Amino acid sequence: QVQLVESGGGLVQAGDALRLSCVARPSTRYAIAWFRQAPGKERELVTAIGWSGGTTYYADFVEGRFSISRDPAKSTVYLQMNNLNPEDTAVYYCAASRLAVITNIEGYELWGQGTQVTVSS
Repeated sequence: QVQLVESGGGLVQAGDALRLSCVARPSTRYAIAWFRQAPGKERELVTAIGWSGGTTYYADFVEGRFSISRDPAKSTVYLQMNNLNPEDTAVYYCAASRLAVITNIEGYELWGQGTQVTVSS
């Protein structure tokens, strides 16, 4: 069973940057996505990357501020978040899917425990 562990969350000010990490053990050829859930809101897909790293997806609200990448040697997927704003405050989860269509939300069956990101104004 693949286990996902997120890290890198924290409290930052508006305009700051954070890099989240998602380590998959054992190493996986699954697609990896980052979701987020703010208080009182539904979980939403932020970004995703195919197992080879050749396919990526970004939600419109990312607006060029976030970047997803993966390092197969470290079994790690990164989410670089720049120019954060208070609306980005949420628990961020990484999830894994065996499906080829990385935007198929139903395919994400494996989840990490989440990491809190809080952006103050």
